[in-house]
Amino acid sequence: MKDTFATFNVTVEDAIAWVTFDYPPVNIQGLPMIADLNMLAQRLETDRDIKVVVFQSAHPEIFVAHADTDFLKGMSDKAVSRDEVKLLDLQTALERISQLPQATIAKIEGFARGGGHEFALACDMRFAARGKAKFMQMEVGMGILPCGGGASRMARQTGLGRALEIILGAEDFDADRAEFLGTVNKALDPDEIGPYAEALAKRIALWPAESIEACKRAVYASIDKPIAEALKEEAYWLYQATSQTPALQRFQWADDNGAQFDLDNQRAWESLVVGVQEIQ
Repeated sequence: MKDTFATFNVTVEDAIAWVTFDYPPVNIQGLPMIADLNMLAQRLETDRDIKVVVFQSAHPEIFVAHADTDFLKGMSDKAVSRDEVKLLDLQTALERISQLPQATIAKIEGFARGGGHEFALACDMRFAARGKAKFMQMEVGMGILPCGGGASRMARQTGLGRALEIILGAEDFDADRAEFLGTVNKALDPDEIGPYAEALAKRIALWPAESIEACKRAVYASIDKPIAEALKEEAYWLYQATSQTPALQRFQWADDNGAQFDLDNQRAWESLVVGVQEIQ
């Protein structure tokens, strides 16, 4: 990826984009970072060579800090009607990250408070380092609410009561607490998080890009739509996948060779699904 970004660096290897936030002094989530995220999303939205995006930080203590207060200090103090409301720039940028066709992973080894936590919630998966990661939504104490998608995404991860505990409590919580509450997939020791995230990213990157996107769209539909509509969405994305991947050839191979009836194959699906990538 040839673009030069002001707030992070991007390296691409083996179909994985490693996005490393590096915006001294504290990786503040201001207009430069929002502009960079929109530019990154624009590139990734049509890129089928990159299958996984891992977000990490060069700062030893901070993943992404809270949103820059400049976002809100100039806001009007007059309430508006629902008909007049427009999405904030931060909401729009993080929704683009959420909607990327690639699998997105947040590798969190420092503070992720406010907008930084909301950025992590916009990613598909989150992993946090014990003794380093720290989370918080402080907005209620400032007189507002999480407005980078935090109020909208939190309960989808944790359930209603825990979401309100996090948002209204406005307290720091660590990696293990985040795993318990459901805001991260897993808490890992600092020496484990790097190898774990890399191994997961490399495994996901083995699969067809179109299949990765189809899985994402169907899973997101499962929480956004009633079950009948979600099932239709699932079927829709199945056809998108079979029309763009070697799925039918792989099913034909399994049928021709009787592979699906072989007990050894049933015992070895974890490795078999990797080997079948050779069938194009």
